[in-house]
Amino acid sequence: MKKMLLSVIMLACSATATAQERFSLFVGSDINDVRRMLQATGLRDGDFVIDLGSGDGRIVLEAARMNPKVTGVGVEIDRKLVDESAATAQTEKLAARVKFLHQNAFDADLRNASVITMWLFPELMRMLRPKILAEAAPGTRVVTRIWDLGAWKADLTDEAWPYIYVWVVPARVAGYWTWQLPFDRVSHTYSAVIEQYFQNAEGVVRAGNRRGILEEMKLSGPEISFNLSLTVGDKSPVVHRFNGLVTGDTIEGTVSVLYKPNEKPYVLPWRAVRAQSTTYFAPTGLGSR
Repeated sequence: MKKMLLSVIMLACSATATAQERFSLFVGSDINDVRRMLQATGLRDGDFVIDLGSGDGRIVLEAARMNPKVTGVGVEIDRKLVDESAATAQTEKLAARVKFLHQNAFDADLRNASVITMWLFPELMRMLRPKILAEAAPGTRVVTRIWDLGAWKADLTDEAWPYIYVWVVPARVAGYWTWQLPFDRVSHTYSAVIEQYFQNAEGVVRAGNRRGILEEMKLSGPEISFNLSLTVGDKSPVVHRFNGLVTGDTIEGTVSVLYKPNEKPYVLPWRAVRAQSTTYFAPTGLGSR
């Protein structure tokens, strides 16, 4: 049954791909699967749902039915389906909270979305992946049915058929970061280099002539945390535990610091800023191993 469904959809999509390079035929999702998709995102008060390729509007309309404090927009390239969706919204008295746009999915404004839903031809969803990662706010939940988004591994998978996949858009943290922390009234500068692959990130840091690894780095939406054990000045080793919230080019949060054995750690405010350059690669000299 699964293979037959996929074959029929792919054949239909291929046969109708005349208006653009990739086209996704409208095949309505079962309403129970629509509910599963929305429930998997943890739909909550205040959510703004955008459905890319909204067809007859059933996903956005169902979100509005499930929670009276949810709003949404359906984006659909077929004018007839847009009109049908809008008519249903009027009939069900949902038009004040949902609307439908005659628009290409690649032109949709994703900046205010808190939930993005899709059930499109798999190649089309894969091509929308860079747009979602570049434009959607960190913390936005993305849900698909049957097909995933390639190398971007889902944060949550419902393995009952048809499969439901959920992702949380991660903050963009790759690059150079710098911050200062005081020890014994002396401010020490940290210069970090972070690499990122979707929601997975790792990094290294330098303070003075000492370098270390940012261990156990976790990235969930705008939230980031990691640990560091590093000699700082004459404090060896200093155990750091960082927790922060990424907002554009800044990270703000706290760091728990422990450098005296058998004593309780103390907590400092932590503010890192994105930098255009870094001292991480500067010459170290022979005085440090």
